[in-house]
Amino acid sequence: MKIIIINGPNLNLLGKREPEIYGSISFENYFETLKAQFPQVELHYFQSNIEGELINKLQEIGFLFDGIILNAAAYTHTSIGIGDAVKSIKTPVIEVHISNVTAREPFRHTSFIAPNAVGIIAGFGLNSYNLAVEAFLKML
Repeated sequence: MKIIIINGPNLNLLGKREPEIYGSISFENYFETLKAQFPQVELHYFQSNIEGELINKLQEIGFLFDGIILNAAAYTHTSIGIGDAVKSIKTPVIEVHISNVTAREPFRHTSFIAPNAVGIIAGFGLNSYNLAVEAFLKML
């Protein structure tokens, strides 16, 4: 099974940015732990702060992978383009958020990705990614 995690803007600052919300571990360190927990899964990782790069990556791998775990971060709530890209590809997408976005500011309650995702996992910290991998293992 081949799964890619795609992270959006500011998630390159995990471990440094607002640790009370996002924790104190960098995603790169967490990703190594995640790969060790799921040795049967070929896990890949991509991060960009640029909306167009996220869309390009979704289009590039959206017919090649078994699953996509997408944390588009703030673009979740603003990018019709990313939502359309998810709708346009064949690979199933699980939308993931580290924080519980519905317990935060009202503008975070809208997702342009959710209508085209197979599911949403939010609010479990970095463990949200573990849960998404487990969901794909059960689904596929």
